[in-house]
Amino acid sequence: MSKSYLSHRVANLKPSGIRKFFDIAATMKDVISLGIGEPDFVTPEPILEAGVRSLRAGETHYTSNAGIFELRKAIAQHLERLYGVSYDPANEVIITVGVSEGLYLAANALLNAGDEVIIPTPCFVSYQAEVELAGGVPVEVAGNIDENFDLNPQRVAAAITPRTRAMLLGYPNNPTGAVASRQTLLDVAKLAQEHDLIVMSDEIYDRLVYGVQHVCFAALPGMKERTVLLGGFSKDYAMTGWRIGYAAGPAEIIKGMVRVHQYTIMSAPTVSQTAALYAIEKGEEHVQRMVAEYDRRRRLIVNGLNEIGLRTFEPRGAFYAFPQISATGLDDDTFATRLLNEHSVAVVPGSAFGAGGAGFVRCSYATAYEKLEEALDRIERFVKKL
Repeated sequence: MSKSYLSHRVANLKPSGIRKFFDIAATMKDVISLGIGEPDFVTPEPILEAGVRSLRAGETHYTSNAGIFELRKAIAQHLERLYGVSYDPANEVIITVGVSEGLYLAANALLNAGDEVIIPTPCFVSYQAEVELAGGVPVEVAGNIDENFDLNPQRVAAAITPRTRAMLLGYPNNPTGAVASRQTLLDVAKLAQEHDLIVMSDEIYDRLVYGVQHVCFAALPGMKERTVLLGGFSKDYAMTGWRIGYAAGPAEIIKGMVRVHQYTIMSAPTVSQTAALYAIEKGEEHVQRMVAEYDRRRRLIVNGLNEIGLRTFEPRGAFYAFPQISATGLDDDTFATRLLNEHSVAVVPGSAFGAGGAGFVRCSYATAYEKLEEALDRIERFVKKL
């Protein structure tokens, strides 16, 4: 077929750098995958059973577009309890098909053609794509390892133009594991006020922090009215396959997001909403257990990579280490390709995550401790060979 029928927006989207290595690794034997950001834990049994009970009770119909009210109410109570920010569950919370859909809804509800969105990078691979699909223009602001990949308000300020409409933040950060400091976020909040910007804040890893406190952007002074807070259940409760998330924000924006949602999704899966309700009300012990295990793995992989000679700053959130591999003489794509082909360890090139990621690779430690030990042995052999 000589003619392409794809829209320019879709045709110009870059393929996911994460999926490329995942797909290759899936065809190989004895691969240790540090590539996919997915908990290796099975959803805790009581949460599973809540979903099963829902199915057996015949709860297999649509819910309201915005989601089960009891779940929205529980999320609002959860956010107030943890961060002191108050939402009206009837008008300021929507249940989404994961944070990915929440971001899609927010971008489409907020952006006009040509609007610029400032995105600190490295960042999750879908951020730029979602902005482009909504007709916006992503503007990357690169972080660096010497600042522990914390936000740099000065560089954010320099990127603001008359076309800037919003900022898209993701902390705790995927891929770096960085946790933005409170002072930094206050400085960014001041910029949002001065330039009348909306902030889309992806806080899917909010509970996965180690030795620090997560700062909810919407809870900062004056920020609730200009923040779309995105969260979910995939990481905290090991519920990736349930595809359940939420957005909280000003009623006008949430109403606009519901409008897009009702024409694209209708409603999030009913069984997933029921399981999520149980999780947020009664699943805290499981969250704490998983966080403790992630912390144990975090210390292992960070210390191990540094001992190998791959400079790795200490990640304080999520479940990723982001070692600098430029000292090996290889670029990050070549490093990842050869490590996979020669030693059967899958990592993701840092350049897949935008500006500032080149010369690094992302290593997920959401896999068993023993597998991480073996992966470190293989990486050490590979680096020594170089």
